[in-house]
Amino acid sequence: MPKLRNLYKLADPEIRAKNVVALKRAVKGMVWTLTRPEVAGPVFVVGCSRSGTTVTYETIAASPRLLSLGHEIPEFWNGLSGPATNGWASEAAGKEHAKPEHRDAALRFFYQRLGAGRVLDKTCINVMRIPYLHALFPDARFVFIQRDGRDNVSSMIDGWREHGHFGLTQFLGPAPCEVRINDGEFTEWSFFLPPGWREYNRASLEEVCAYQWITANRLALDARREIPAGQWIHLRYEDIFERPVEMFREVFERLDIPFDDALRDRCATLNRRPTSIVKGPPHKEKWRTRNPEMIERILPMIAPMMKELGYETSVRGRSTTGGEGDTWNLNAGW
Repeated sequence: MPKLRNLYKLADPEIRAKNVVALKRAVKGMVWTLTRPEVAGPVFVVGCSRSGTTVTYETIAASPRLLSLGHEIPEFWNGLSGPATNGWASEAAGKEHAKPEHRDAALRFFYQRLGAGRVLDKTCINVMRIPYLHALFPDARFVFIQRDGRDNVSSMIDGWREHGHFGLTQFLGPAPCEVRINDGEFTEWSFFLPPGWREYNRASLEEVCAYQWITANRLALDARREIPAGQWIHLRYEDIFERPVEMFREVFERLDIPFDDALRDRCATLNRRPTSIVKGPPHKEKWRTRNPEMIERILPMIAPMMKELGYETSVRGRSTTGGEGDTWNLNAGW
């Protein structure tokens, strides 16, 4: 009788469609196991959340030479190595966590959904997993994008305030300890879970976002030393406004992908084009109108990484390292 009660599901078009998709993927999974088609190493777009990874990903994905899902897959990558397997240490993973079966699982996963070909992936946690991904795919290319910490942290603050949208409970389940960020305003982490996250469970929102930005860039810059120069492409968010066509022409050339007229026209309008994640087109120095006081409070915290990335900071006559009355340069350098 219980089975008879479930017969109605066979008539539900949505359920039938899901079952057909699952069946097709199962068949393609068997095909992959039998044939194991050779494909070029994936292209991974990496960077701190809200650093410009989405506009970079969507621009590169416009080329028909690459296969992409069009969305992030943190559940998949965390399922291979993540909080459930590392005692909730973080969503980071090192080369010591890479296993041959992880490579097989990733190749099968992409083949089931995209077929055989070169894959483009953008999942925000992967900025903390570059050595792991390089160990799995020694021929992978990494497109890393950086952004001025003031704008990046400010944008993350805005994202955190979209309660639940970027929250991690939906992907990871409840945290194993109490989270009371910003005096209890936030009871879960958003965007990604960095190493050392427990130490910030009672910090202010701006401190948490600053810590995420610092950690993401620190792990990326450290990982860069292990990646062959020809497989690492380093971008700067600010170039979307200053030289978008030249910037992406270099990216496509480095990826051995023709930079045709359609791609060039798309790049020429990037600074007026909204992405699928952030409302409205990109802007420089948005922090000045969005969260100026909060950003001023964390400037001393982000100053060392800002300098390492080639940015100089200044606000209202107070230096991050000096005393009152120091002159700060607000321009971003490289």
